[in-house]
Amino acid sequence: MSQQKTFKIAVIPGDGIGKEVINEGVRVLDHLAEQSNNQFSFDFDYFPWGCEYYLENGRMMAEDGLETLKDYDAIYFGAVGFPNVPDHISLWGLRIAICQGFDQWANIRPVEFLPGVESKLNHPDVESLNWVLIRENSEGEYSGVGGRNFTGRGEGNEVAVQSSLFTEKGCERVIRYAFETARKRKRKKVTSVTKSNAQQYGMVLWDDVFKRVSKEYPDVETDQWLVDAMAAHFVLHPEDLEVVVASNLLADILSDLGSALAGSLGIAASANLNPDRRYPSMFESVHGSAPDIAGKGIANPIGAIGSAALMLDHLGLKEEANQVNEAIKKATGSGALTIDIGGNTTTKEMADSIIENLHSNVKQ
Repeated sequence: MSQQKTFKIAVIPGDGIGKEVINEGVRVLDHLAEQSNNQFSFDFDYFPWGCEYYLENGRMMAEDGLETLKDYDAIYFGAVGFPNVPDHISLWGLRIAICQGFDQWANIRPVEFLPGVESKLNHPDVESLNWVLIRENSEGEYSGVGGRNFTGRGEGNEVAVQSSLFTEKGCERVIRYAFETARKRKRKKVTSVTKSNAQQYGMVLWDDVFKRVSKEYPDVETDQWLVDAMAAHFVLHPEDLEVVVASNLLADILSDLGSALAGSLGIAASANLNPDRRYPSMFESVHGSAPDIAGKGIANPIGAIGSAALMLDHLGLKEEANQVNEAIKKATGSGALTIDIGGNTTTKEMADSIIENLHSNVKQ
């Protein structure tokens, strides 16, 4: 880069440990910028949206929140949720409002088995395992279609309807994204996961679209599984997995399973992408706000820092993204482990170790 590029990043720390892990991710990003020989920098703007904001203002983010965010290069998100605000209000009022408002239809969730982190899998070569969940992120089971009715009939007679919405367009674009992702990996394979034996309309449509799109990628191996069988397959034959594509709910659950098998939800990164780049994409760790440990300085920042690496890749800083991921592996491999992955390293110390390992990788 001949001229310094400044990336405008909207930071939403959110609730609980979200504030703590985001701070460490920002430190890593600032370190990269400082070591870049003025090739790039970050301009961070912080937004205090979340459950505390809700209790004061009756909404999870400002009324013009999407309009405020739309011109940023990316959004860096902590976590959302706190005991005194119902989860469906905190989720729909902030995270899902941003995902749907900015059509962030591809949720990328890598499953990483890090050196030094005890896996929950009995597998002879755990560190060789590496797969990615591609989650449809805009419709499906989280489309928000439905309602509650008949409260006037008296106690015990209310009816709730929650409908899943599957569109051919929505299925096709995320399935095609999964195939394009597979083509960039050493092993070219896509596994589609549904529950189409029981969900005979929306998920059969998904299956039909998957079969149609797969014909355009003869170089990519494919298979299709029902979600219950795939949950078992995650445990019994993880070496078969490469790129797994599934609906909003199913991929959400399976990605948590994958990260738990790898050692902890605290190490799980994710990206909510608007691949068309009409709107900014949002990057967040998979874990929640964990109010029970908030303020103790023991939260694992690896998921947030790994999410920062996904953001770097999205911004075109692919070498720096790789450096962050390698630094995370070196840090855990050297014994820097937070309490959730069997150690006693603090949140700040974990980030310090990653930065220390990053320093030797960054070009001077």
